Amino acid sequence: MEHSRRTFLAGAAGLAALTVEAAYAAPPAEAVPADRAVAGSIAGGAHAAAREPFVVRSADGVMLAGEMQGDSQRPEILFIHGLRQSRLSWEKQFADSALRDFRLISFDLRGHGDSDKPSALEAYSEADRWADDVAAVIAGAKLRRPVLVGWSLGGFVAGAYLRKHGGSAIAGINLVDAVTKLSPDLLTAEAGAFTRTTTSHDLAERTAATADFLDACFHQPPTDVEMRRMLVVNGMTARAVNEGFVGTEASDLEPVFKAYSGPILLTHGLHDRLVRIVMSERIKSIHANSRLSLFSNSGHSPFYEEPVRFGQELAAFVMAANHG
Repeated sequence: MEHSRRTFLAGAAGLAALTVEAAYAAPPAEAVPADRAVAGSIAGGAHAAAREPFVVRSADGVMLAGEMQGDSQRPEILFIHGLRQSRLSWEKQFADSALRDFRLISFDLRGHGDSDKPSALEAYSEADRWADDVAAVIAGAKLRRPVLVGWSLGGFVAGAYLRKHGGSAIAGINLVDAVTKLSPDLLTAEAGAFTRTTTSHDLAERTAATADFLDACFHQPPTDVEMRRMLVVNGMTARAVNEGFVGTEASDLEPVFKAYSGPILLTHGLHDRLVRIVMSERIKSIHANSRLSLFSNSGHSPFYEEPVRFGQELAAFVMAANHG
C-alpha cells in the first residue's frame, strides 16, 4: 500500500469511532436539547425491562459480549457502535419509551469493551472478521430478522456483513453518520488531523488524541459524568484495532449498499466534525429505497444528542421495514 493511502486509511480508522421521508418518517418532532431529551426518554422508559447478558464466539474464536432486552417475539434492532466505543453507547435507546415494543440487542465489537482484544493486526484488517461477528451475534442471540443500526465504524461493519453474508437475514439498515467508503473527500480536515495522533505509539500523544477525538464526536457535549465514562471506555480499546484497520482490503462498501434490496435509513448530524454529509448523500443517491434524515442540533452522535427524535424515527423505520 502506498504511503499516502496508508496515511489516509489510518486517519479514517481514527475517525470511525467514528429527514426521514414518507414511508419511514415519524410525525415531525421538536428538536429537544440533550438534557431535556435524556429526562424525557428515561422517564418514558420507566418500564425498565430486564437486561439479558450473552456471550458468543465469532468464526475465528473471538469472544463477543453483549446484552439484550425486550420481548423476543417483537421486531428486533441490533445496534453496532463506533470505534473506541462500546455497547454502552446505546444506553439512551435501551431506556427510550419509543423503543419499548422492540427487541433491543447490542454488543461490544472485537477489540472493544468486554469483548476479546486480539493483538494480531489481521484480526481487524480483514472485513470478513467484522462480518462474522455480526453473523455470530445474530445466530447466538437467536435473532430472526433484525434491523441493523450502524454508527460510524458500525456502518462499515454492517456493510462488511452484507458483503459476506448478504441481506436476506436482516429487515433493514439504519446508517448513523456512517463510514461506508474510506475516501479523503468524504471526511473532514479535522478527521485528517487524527491520522497520526490516534494511532501513535507514544502513550501521552495517543491519550491526548483520544480525548480530543471523543470531544469531536459531539455538537452538544455530554455531561461531565458521561464524558468520564466514555473516556474510560475509549481507553479500553486495543491499539491494534486502529493499526489493523489501516490495512483493510474493503475500503469501498458503496457497491454493497447499492446492491442491498432492503430499506436504508440514513441519519446524519448537520454539525458532524468528522464525516461529511456527502458520505450519507452518496448512499441515498445510489439506493432507491433509502431516506436521509438530517439532525440540525447534532454532531457525529445524533442518537445521543437528539435521542427522542432518533428513537421516534428509528421506531417508525423498523415498523415499516418489518411490514414492507
